[in-house]
Amino acid sequence: MQPCSLLSLATAVPPDSIGQDEAKELARRAFGGKKALFDRLSGVFDNAGIAKRHIVAPHRWYEQGHGWHDRSLLYLQSSEALFEEVASAAIEQAHLTPDQIDGIVTVSTTGIATPSLEARVGPRLGLRDNARRVPVFGLGCAGGVNGLATTARLAASDTGTRWLFVSIETCSISIRLDSDDPAAIVATAIFGDGAAAAVVQCGGEGLATIMGGAEKLWPDTQRIMGWDVEDPGLAVVFDRAIPPFIEKNLEGAIDEILRGVGQPRDAIARFCCHPGGVKVIDAIETALGLRSGALDVEREVLRDYGNMSAPTVLFVLEQLIDRGLPKTVMMTAFGPGFTCGGLLLEAS
Repeated sequence: MQPCSLLSLATAVPPDSIGQDEAKELARRAFGGKKALFDRLSGVFDNAGIAKRHIVAPHRWYEQGHGWHDRSLLYLQSSEALFEEVASAAIEQAHLTPDQIDGIVTVSTTGIATPSLEARVGPRLGLRDNARRVPVFGLGCAGGVNGLATTARLAASDTGTRWLFVSIETCSISIRLDSDDPAAIVATAIFGDGAAAAVVQCGGEGLATIMGGAEKLWPDTQRIMGWDVEDPGLAVVFDRAIPPFIEKNLEGAIDEILRGVGQPRDAIARFCCHPGGVKVIDAIETALGLRSGALDVEREVLRDYGNMSAPTVLFVLEQLIDRGLPKTVMMTAFGPGFTCGGLLLEAS
C-alpha cells in the first residue's frame, strides 16, 4: 500500500451521560427480576475502571423493555446525528468542504441502516451525489482499526482522492433486561456510545502518515466475541477467555502483522490499543512485554467514555496526537471473528 496522509481526526459523543455509580443503581433496578444474578456480577461496575459514559437515550429509556422497532428507530436517529456532527468536524479540520470528499467508508455494527448512514446524511451534509460509498457491518470493536485501514487502501488506489471514514457505535441500545446471560450485565457495566471520523488522502501532509495495515483471524473462535441476533434485539457475546486468549496469542499476531507491513517490533515507539476493558488492557501489556501502566491513555479513555466499540481506539489516537504522536505507532484492536487488526502510523 502506498503511504497515505491522515488529514484529520474528530470524535463525538451523544449529549446524555451517566456516572458509573448511577449506572450501577440503574442496572440494579432494571435487572430487579434477576436479583441473584445481578448481585453475583455487580462487582464488575466497581472494577471496570470507568467513571462515566455517554449514552444515546435518557436514563429512563434503559429501564423499559424495547423491541427491534424501538431500538432501530433510536439507532437511526442517534447515529445520523452523530454522523453529521463528527463528519462535519473531520472535513472542517482537513480544511475541505463536503463536496471535495470523493468517497466515504462507514463502519457500524450496533444497528442496521438500509439505506446506509452516509446515504441518509450525505445530502444534508453536502456530500456529492456521485461520492463512492462503502458501508461496512460486522467488524465490531476491530472496526476502528480495520475501517481506517480500508479507507487508506481505497485512497491509495486512487491518488489524489479524499476519503472520509466514519465509525459510529451505539452499544447501549443493545442492553437486554430479558436476558439471563451474565454477559448482558457485563455489557451494562462497560458499554458507552460514540463516534469518530477521519479524512485520508494519498499524498500531502497531515497529522500522521498511514504506512499500512494487516489483520489476523483465528479459526474456530466465533463464540469469543460478537452479537447474537435475537428477539427483541442484539445479544452480546463475551467470553471470559478473552484476556487469557490475548495473553497467549497477541504477541505472535502482532509480529505477523508487522511482518506484513515490513516493520520489526522494536521499531514501534508506542502501541495505540482499543481499551475493551481493564483486564484486556492488562493482558495486552503482559503479552507485548510492556511495563504495567504503559497503556495509560487507553485507561484514561476507558475511564471517561467506557467501551464504545469501534470508535474507542480512535479516541485514544486523538489523545496521542494532541500530546505529540510518537515517531512510529501501531494501532491494534480485537473484534468478532476472533480478529486482531493492526495499522502502522508514522508521525508527520
